[in-house]
Amino acid sequence: MNNLLTDSFELPRGGTSRDQDIEMGTQVSRNSADQGLESFFKKVQDVERQIEKLTKLSKKLQDANEESKVVTKASVMKAIKLRMEKDIDEVGKIARIAKSQIEELDKENLESRQKPGCGKGSGVDRSRTATTVALKKKLKDKMSEFQELRERIQQEYREVVERRVFTVTGNRPDEDTIDNLIETGNSEQIFQKAIQEQGRGQVMDTLAEIQERHDAVREIERRLLELQQIFLDMSVMVEAQGDLLNNIESQVSSAVDHVQSGTTALRKAKKLQKSSRKWMCIAIFILLIIVAIIVVAVVKPWASK
Repeated sequence: MNNLLTDSFELPRGGTSRDQDIEMGTQVSRNSADQGLESFFKKVQDVERQIEKLTKLSKKLQDANEESKVVTKASVMKAIKLRMEKDIDEVGKIARIAKSQIEELDKENLESRQKPGCGKGSGVDRSRTATTVALKKKLKDKMSEFQELRERIQQEYREVVERRVFTVTGNRPDEDTIDNLIETGNSEQIFQKAIQEQGRGQVMDTLAEIQERHDAVREIERRLLELQQIFLDMSVMVEAQGDLLNNIESQVSSAVDHVQSGTTALRKAKKLQKSSRKWMCIAIFILLIIVAIIVVAVVKPWASK
């Protein structure tokens, strides 16, 4: 549905005459410009550019998270933490811009309905509404990626800490020990025996790395939670107009079915018309033969001879 709309109303680039045929893909018709579609789809493209930025930042954060899982030094973990925090802050700024732009499109869609030929239910109104709803869903889905990343970081953090404890102590920690370590970040008590056996200096790097990881996970989780409100806002907006979008898609599907049925009916009618003409010609020919026979029988040309 989204591709259909964007392809159908994609603004052409270049061209000099405003009267060129839109089917040639060289210029938007004056009618489309008067209805505000040219400006509308430029703004749609702006929103899509913002969502594309979010896609790139999502990939950067996922890569950074994968990198953090194999880190064993506190200094490296801190550097990754700072990068991720910066990227998450950028995500928040871009997401708020995109959300604001979509809300502006909603406002303009309502204003557009006051124009001649653009009232509620018109082709222009359906196109604007369906495109805007598709953008909302796209932004909502993109924001859900960051919520999934937050959950993944929490799960993987537990697994990494469990491996660190096992590596240093040689014993697999129980659930309570892991929960306490994740909650407080205080791992020195857990490693007391290892410190006595291996020396404090050899264990301190692991202690520092676990503490830095704990701080990083807590801070990243806090920042990602701030994005959850945008995700919830978009979910509400999509749900509010979901029935409308489904109705539009249903109307489009129904229209296609009607067009196909009409085409089939026209073909049958044309075929019947050809058949009717054929039988009419045959009937006329037979009638002419009968008339000729009657004329010959009445006139009796052989009798005069």
